[in-house]
Amino acid sequence: MQELLKKQSTYMDIEDIRVLVRDDISAVNALILKRLQSDIALINELGRYIINSGGKRLRPLLVLLSARACGYQGQHHTELAAVIEFIHTATLLHDDVVDASDLRRGNETANAIWGNEAAVLVGDFLYSRAFEMMVGVDSMKVMGILSTTTNIIAEGEVLQLLNCHDPDTSEDRYREVIRYKTAKLFEASSRLGAVLGNRSAAIEQAMARYGMHLGTAFQLIDDALDYGASNQDIGKNVGDDLAEGKPTLPLIHAMKHGTPEQSKVIRKAIENGGLEHIDTVMDAIESTQAIAYTAQSAQHEADLAIEALAEIPASPYKEALYGLAEFSVNRSY
Repeated sequence: MQELLKKQSTYMDIEDIRVLVRDDISAVNALILKRLQSDIALINELGRYIINSGGKRLRPLLVLLSARACGYQGQHHTELAAVIEFIHTATLLHDDVVDASDLRRGNETANAIWGNEAAVLVGDFLYSRAFEMMVGVDSMKVMGILSTTTNIIAEGEVLQLLNCHDPDTSEDRYREVIRYKTAKLFEASSRLGAVLGNRSAAIEQAMARYGMHLGTAFQLIDDALDYGASNQDIGKNVGDDLAEGKPTLPLIHAMKHGTPEQSKVIRKAIENGGLEHIDTVMDAIESTQAIAYTAQSAQHEADLAIEALAEIPASPYKEALYGLAEFSVNRSY
């Protein structure tokens, strides 16, 4: 199935993209380690573990590239990139507790090592540290964007919880969760670059649309990879979404287009969670081409992201934003 998630890219490779803002990335990494410091040893230990556990750091990368693409020459973009990573990491800590996950990025989750209480409380620390850092940027507009973003992410987490174990979840409801829970932080990340660059309202909204579509594409591929890749590739157990009763797009599509028997099995699997009928579910996903459908949906979102960049001036950073859109749909992890 995994070949359905790949196509030849005509844009920059992800490593070439990172090289383009290598100094900025180094500054962000140093700032993250500095601002993780606390007098509480457990915060230092758990925070460093989750931050250094092999994430792709796409959201902070998006802040850096967007700021440079919008002509920003200052230093606040590195602070905001670190803020975005702290917010994202806090959501991961909370998600893993809610989902009772024991594996992320190929490593044990923080809650599996230190317990749910510690994971939740350190997540709270990261949120509060992020807002403390926002104040240092001294921009009410930045504060407004990020406070609204964190609120919407929280709403998305609740929406996802409501959809869990509900086989009647529609594609529209599923996409609403993506917009709230995942795409909103991507949207904020790219929009902040335009805000820092003091660009027009039209450019700011174009960058926001880019991030929203990019984040949607990214999550769609994540959900496809849950059924179309090995746990070594994606750093979690294949079928985790099904085990948690999450009705993601591959399941929604397979349930809609499969045989009555296949639909019945998928409904029960979503309602009950677990992987008892994973083989039957995988057969249904394959026979209905659900992975291909999800990948095509992701490609459509990536195309919309690229279209949103039309008014952004040409630069290597704009090419890198194109490359991120392609990476989001062509990746295998």
